[in-house]
Amino acid sequence: MTPHELIAVLEKHDRWLKRKTGGARAMLPLMDLQGASFVGMNLQSAKLSGANLTGCDFTAANLSMADLFAARLTRAVLINANLYRADLRGAHMRGARLKGAILREADLRGGALLDRRGPGQVSVQQSDLRGADMDDALLSSANLAGADLSETSMVGADCSGAQLSGCNMSKSVLKSANFTNCDMRGVNLSGSNLTGAVLRDCRLAGASLSGAILTNADLTGANLEGVDLTGVDTTGANLARGSENFSQKIQSALDRHRAWILSNGAKGVRAELVGEDLSHIDLKGVNLSGADLKSAKLVGAKLRDALFIMSDLAGADLRGADLTGATLDGVSLRGADLTGAKLDGAEIGSVDIKGPDGRPIGRMWPANLADALLIRASLQRANLRSANLSGADLRGADLSGGNLIDANLRGAVLEGAILDGATMPAQIDDDDE
Repeated sequence: MTPHELIAVLEKHDRWLKRKTGGARAMLPLMDLQGASFVGMNLQSAKLSGANLTGCDFTAANLSMADLFAARLTRAVLINANLYRADLRGAHMRGARLKGAILREADLRGGALLDRRGPGQVSVQQSDLRGADMDDALLSSANLAGADLSETSMVGADCSGAQLSGCNMSKSVLKSANFTNCDMRGVNLSGSNLTGAVLRDCRLAGASLSGAILTNADLTGANLEGVDLTGVDTTGANLARGSENFSQKIQSALDRHRAWILSNGAKGVRAELVGEDLSHIDLKGVNLSGADLKSAKLVGAKLRDALFIMSDLAGADLRGADLTGATLDGVSLRGADLTGAKLDGAEIGSVDIKGPDGRPIGRMWPANLADALLIRASLQRANLRSANLSGADLRGADLSGGNLIDANLRGAVLEGAILDGATMPAQIDDDDE
């Protein structure tokens, strides 16, 4: 198609949009238009399916509701372009510049293309936006399921309500992007930078976040079922998750435990959540006394003012957990990892042992923190009276104002610990019987 012919088509399309005599919709499927300039043009509802638009300039162009199915937009310039409800299924947009573009309700799913290697054969091609510049783009309610968005830049982009399930977003820069209420199940975010990103109420079940940066990100209400956050930088991130964001098994166990507590054991059943992943769960003020949580993963959990009286948390991973004001009398935290945890004002003392008649028998059951890791943990004003801290690692821990009367500190490591105002037990020789 010559430039003269293209101009004629575009003029007729303009008349068609304005409903003037002699107008006709632009029909340019499969056309080779590489490098053409469409700056500021109104191409609303134009048919460009399968067209080769490599390197074309669509700056500030109106492509709303255009048919760009399987179009080649490699390295195309779409800065501030309007692609509202455009059909971009199977489009090739690798290296495209979409800064400030409007892609609300656009369809960027994979598209079925005829395979020329054999008659009647169809193959689904994913939309390819690898390396695209989508800073400040508007993608709310867009459908990008399965698209390749790896190595893209989406700084400040609004993707609220978008369908992103199965997308490859690895090594992308997603700083301050808005993913509120997005479906991101199974998305690959490995190595991506999500600093300051908003992921409220996101469905992230099964997502890969290996090596991702979530500094100061907001994941309030996000469903992170099956997501491994090991090695992910979550500094300053809000990862609080209500129990409703966990599996039905976990929700049921918590509900039945509550009934067990309220009925004094007559109804429900004690929670058994051995080895379960409860990372970043929000259980502030919840009564989990007597629960079996051995080896449970409670990294970053919000457990402020919760009750864990006589609970079994041996070997649990409580790194960075907030247990401020929690009651842990008689708890077993043997071998648990509480590195960086907050236990300010926590009660970690002993429980009266009662006989069959419910009366104390004169013996106490102390909290067991033997061999626990409490490196850099905050235990300001915590009550650890009579607690077993033998072999515990308290390097750099803040025990200021704490009560450690009669605590067992045999073999405990206190190097760099802050003990200002703490009431310590009488010096015990490790060789004493």
